[in-house]
Amino acid sequence: MKNLLGDEYPEFEAAINDTPQKAFRVNKSKISTQDFQKINPFGSEKIPYVDGGYYLNYEKVGNHPFHHAGLIYVQEPAAMAPAECVSIDPDDKVLDMCAAPGGKSTQLKNRLGDGGLLVSNEIIPSRCKILTGNIERLGLKNCVTTCTDTARLAELFPNTFDVIMVDAPCSGEGMFRKDDVAITEWSQENVQKCALRQTEILENAVKCLADGGTIVYATCTFSPEENEMQIDAFLKAHPDFEIIPVPEIVQEHSCDGIAFDGCSCQNIHLARRFYPHKTRGEGQFVAVLKNTREKIFPLVTKNVKKAKIDPVLIDFLQNTLENYNENDIYLYGDTPVFYSGDIEIKRGNAFMCGVTIGEIKKNYVLPHHQLFMAYGNDFKRKIDLTPDSDDIIKYLHGEEIKADCPNGWAVVTVCGVPLGGAKVSNGVAKNHYPKGLRILK
Repeated sequence: MKNLLGDEYPEFEAAINDTPQKAFRVNKSKISTQDFQKINPFGSEKIPYVDGGYYLNYEKVGNHPFHHAGLIYVQEPAAMAPAECVSIDPDDKVLDMCAAPGGKSTQLKNRLGDGGLLVSNEIIPSRCKILTGNIERLGLKNCVTTCTDTARLAELFPNTFDVIMVDAPCSGEGMFRKDDVAITEWSQENVQKCALRQTEILENAVKCLADGGTIVYATCTFSPEENEMQIDAFLKAHPDFEIIPVPEIVQEHSCDGIAFDGCSCQNIHLARRFYPHKTRGEGQFVAVLKNTREKIFPLVTKNVKKAKIDPVLIDFLQNTLENYNENDIYLYGDTPVFYSGDIEIKRGNAFMCGVTIGEIKKNYVLPHHQLFMAYGNDFKRKIDLTPDSDDIIKYLHGEEIKADCPNGWAVVTVCGVPLGGAKVSNGVAKNHYPKGLRILK
């Protein structure tokens, strides 16, 4: 770092011994930034290069009802930059290859909107479960999570995606001040191992990318072997790619990529480095790689087999929701889901596909938490609570609450935003908030 930073090194050393900067993003799939500002208790100072990003000034944010309702995603500020560096169209297909815990995935989906498709992959099952849980909490539609290696992704989805995020596993130098594990696991040998793995992941990303598509490469390390050297080698191996500038606002709050001895990429300065002594946040590197081939628009959309709909399911949906699109009902295995992507997801290839509607029993449907979170605004029965009410504490503890609505399945909301579900019977709402998400007394 002394060699990289020269006279700036003392400032850097002081910064990495300082307190880590916390931040959060507004989940714009559930609430607009303008509406959230009216109820925001977490801190109002904006992150200049992140649309809907704020510096966090609140203790135990994870217990707040707004967090449970998926109104926000807590994330280190510099880690929000990569997803701001790429253009996304509403009907794009986006892949996040190394996605857990889900910060960049959920940010990409916010930019994509309800249209388009997001596939988020995480190779470690326990981390894929966390990734899936965050997508569920934020109520995001048309998402698929997979739990496999990137070589398998290349087999499943050749020449498919318009945008691919490669938030590559790295030596973690940029996380030293917030993660002691990153310090204990660091070694020069690990840097080299990470660089080899990153090269492999990038090669598989190329196979998944459609012509004219974009790869965003990111790490949370300062190591040139994992950053500029990785990009330089990639561009040498792939002359049909070029490194392109990031938005000006991101440039203003980051530093140029560093040219090293033997670097052949004349535009390596277009890559961006985030340092804790320069920007409020941790270490981050990002480079945007554009495929220069002409984008080919498919003349015919791929056929996705629609579900043979069980009448019990239709009765449930008609009784429960004000609006839904029957054409979006899809069977993933035996599970009915809402999914409108134009890619067939075969049984066994996904950890989660679309929004799970529920489990069909003999003569009724037991709705899934995902349905309440993603389609809560469409529920006929609503129980709206305020964030400081006794009832919302009871609900998050898993207790019954009073309900002033007809019998049947209802969505519980906070400030009008879906929080979970309940079964109403004679003025009492039986709690269906998942046990694993409840706040312990």
